Amino acid sequence: MAAATSPHGRSRRNFIHGAVKSAGAVALAALLSPALAAETEPKQKMLIGSNVYGWTQYAQRDKKPFNAADVISALADCSYDYLESFMDIGRPENNAKLAEQMKSKGLQRVSIYTGARVHEAGKASETVAKILAAARVCRESGFTVISCNADPIGRAKTDEELKTQVAALIELGEGLNKLGMKLGIHHHLPEMANNAREFHYNFRNSKSDVVGFCYDVHWVWKGGVKPMDALREYGDRVVTWHLRQSRNGIWWEDLDTGDIDYGEVAKYATDHDLPRRFTVELALEGGTKITRSAVENHRRSLEFVRRVFA
Repeated sequence: MAAATSPHGRSRRNFIHGAVKSAGAVALAALLSPALAAETEPKQKMLIGSNVYGWTQYAQRDKKPFNAADVISALADCSYDYLESFMDIGRPENNAKLAEQMKSKGLQRVSIYTGARVHEAGKASETVAKILAAARVCRESGFTVISCNADPIGRAKTDEELKTQVAALIELGEGLNKLGMKLGIHHHLPEMANNAREFHYNFRNSKSDVVGFCYDVHWVWKGGVKPMDALREYGDRVVTWHLRQSRNGIWWEDLDTGDIDYGEVAKYATDHDLPRRFTVELALEGGTKITRSAVENHRRSLEFVRRVFA
């Protein structure tokens, strides 16, 4: 008996064989596609937070008292993941209270910020011990990163002061590692003076797994170091980010396009699977043009980070 044919002239046997083969290919593609997609997607979950500093500036500008609870509620409403606030070293229990406030609104505890006067011989270790004591409370409350800026002193630090400082930062980093936390060193303009002498010294005289990098892209750029150069040299140290934008050198009211090409920064971060803890830090200066509320500017900045860094 002649084999039955399909409408397109193929035998039923060949038709069924082809269909099964095609279905198998589809099934195989379905199985493989997640793995293939994983090769191109970041391995780490993206968390987007907000640093408290800009909120304090907006409150001052509006002649209103700063209220952390209001900021936490606003961030939760905007769908931020966390608030990065100031670490209370003198009263460590306040860090636990902050964590509870964040938790009650569904925010995660990620990073917390502090200064540190660690350039003075004979006093630096005492400062480190106080920070570590507060850090223990922070860790118990869920925080995982300490963003730390060594205090400026109004002049360039001497070589001996920098040696003392780096030794203290190493001590702090090792202590935090034992707690299951990470240290990220942050920088402002004083550390970027003299061809970023202090900025480079902190990193070039310490190990990357001990003294990490809270990469404030804009401050580094403002200090004369190109963002991509900083990434190429210190990208393996990044534990968290601070993100801000300017146009013609003046801080912009939200995080958007401007002086810094965040597209290339984001590509490098993705290609090298760098930590994805992105802290939006909006700040105001004399020339900043304000056209929207703090809440709206943070909402817009969140969407920018999602769009560019995703």
